[in-house]
Amino acid sequence: MTQDQIILFTLFAAVFGMLLWGRFRYDLVAFSALMIAVVLGVVDSKDAFDGFGHPATLIVALVLIVSAGLVRSGAVLLITRTMVDASRRLGAHIALMGLIGGVLSAFMNNVAALALLMPVDIQTARKAGRNPGLSLMPLSFATILGGMVTLIGTPPNIIIASIRQESLGAPFGMFDFAPVGGIAAIAGLAFVALIGWRLIPGRDDSALKPEDLSQYIAELTVPEGSKQIGKRLAELQDVADKSDVVILGLIREGQRVYGQARNVALQAGDALVLEATPDALDEFRSTLNLLVADTTRHDLLHADGEGVEIIEVVVPAESRLNGRSAQTVGLAWRQRSVLLGISRQGKKITAQLRKTELRAGDILLLLVPRDTAAHVVEWLGVLPLADRGLAVTENSKVWLAIGLFGGAVTAASFGLVYLPVALGLVVVAYVLARIVPLSELYTHIEWPVVVLLGSMIPLGAALETSGGTQLIAGALVGLTEGMPAWIVLTVLMVVTMTLSDVLNNTATTIVAAPVGIQMAQSLNVSPDPFLMAVAVAASSAFLTPIGHKNNTLILGPGGYSFGDYWRMGLPLEIIVVAVSIPAILVFWPL
Repeated sequence: MTQDQIILFTLFAAVFGMLLWGRFRYDLVAFSALMIAVVLGVVDSKDAFDGFGHPATLIVALVLIVSAGLVRSGAVLLITRTMVDASRRLGAHIALMGLIGGVLSAFMNNVAALALLMPVDIQTARKAGRNPGLSLMPLSFATILGGMVTLIGTPPNIIIASIRQESLGAPFGMFDFAPVGGIAAIAGLAFVALIGWRLIPGRDDSALKPEDLSQYIAELTVPEGSKQIGKRLAELQDVADKSDVVILGLIREGQRVYGQARNVALQAGDALVLEATPDALDEFRSTLNLLVADTTRHDLLHADGEGVEIIEVVVPAESRLNGRSAQTVGLAWRQRSVLLGISRQGKKITAQLRKTELRAGDILLLLVPRDTAAHVVEWLGVLPLADRGLAVTENSKVWLAIGLFGGAVTAASFGLVYLPVALGLVVVAYVLARIVPLSELYTHIEWPVVVLLGSMIPLGAALETSGGTQLIAGALVGLTEGMPAWIVLTVLMVVTMTLSDVLNNTATTIVAAPVGIQMAQSLNVSPDPFLMAVAVAASSAFLTPIGHKNNTLILGPGGYSFGDYWRMGLPLEIIVVAVSIPAILVFWPL
């Protein structure tokens, strides 16, 4: 063993020890290890920051921005209200999302499948009042498992097919991976849905409970040409229940409709009086295509075409709003802003919102033109509350957002466009179409995750170039000499899985596939079962957040620590090996 190899193996052991300890944040640990490797000379200084421009790092950053665009456009809401029920038990929810994720990732890149479903899962968790960390890891594992089934589902399968063509003259076909990969995926999905999610450490739900969020009295207007015109108010109750919105009444021509308001047929210009949290209110508005105000105030709000944002403020005694209404101070025509809701500690509000006399202590939900929030807050003399990431769904762009994303994924899946380039084009299109505001472009990226990947990739490359991985491969061949084929395959899968948890799965496949062919030749048997073993094992990176991009993607949003993954990942990897070896021997005989 060379000096460089000793240093690198020691560094990797130290990094994993520190990460499992959890005393210091993972990005600081990884970056410190990279700097030490540069100082000690095992990573060339000119290569030290290559990881930050690596495709895996770029994909993670771009996917997070694309996911935000899918949320802002209403694409995620479209999926949640048609396929996902927030009232469903956690186990049933994980089973459904896992099935959807597994099927999608078989026919599109599994990173893209997670990008589509991750915001759906987060929103469902928020509506159900639970931490998304309880379901994001099962979803990530499900999309990884589904990618094993087809050629295009995951990069290791594509690499294995190309290596087979170079070595044996013909690549694997689109569904050649299905018999073994499908069995591993089904067994893995069953484990994740029935048992695996229960092994995730308990998560703090305190910040997610709907009852902790302010309930606002709000109004939404029925626009001209709306599909809701002619419907009775009572007919909207099902949508209201799904959105967690309470319908309080109806305002027509400035007057509250009392009596049998629920049986009154809706007309253009009617205002629905509602009680809801900001997120629920936005979901209800987006589902029914309602306006936040009458046509005049709506046009003022959107006059500059830059979009709008939601802010929450509290009215202090010295505010110009104290004792006056939004209409009196000219909120709409002076600041092009709309009073969307009022929270008054459970007290009734009977007048129209813009005519309601506001009091010190009222919490207001304001809709303001983008990038004017600070000016509006200062002019009103109100105090802004902590930003909770509230956003207005631009549901008029839902199909544009879905079309751009779907087109990019399709092009990347069939090799027409490189995946990072395809995602980059989607991000550019989302910004130009104002689906994702330029001012928020970088706020959606989990920077600690980017630093983690950018730091670990050069370390993994150094281990490979120093001959560390070949050292492992040589030891593997010597260890399995003279053993039965099924034991050789098992050892190959276990070592490949271990490497994949440390390196990324692409690098692992490139190293392990030739080793598998060499082992087959030493046994004088077909190399196909060994290549299949490498394909399944390289994708089965469930022990750490750095082995697979999907695991890295959920690290920040799920609030996971480095040591959380192995609790569900270790038994899952054992199951994958246990079902894959017999399947390989049946479908790809030696």
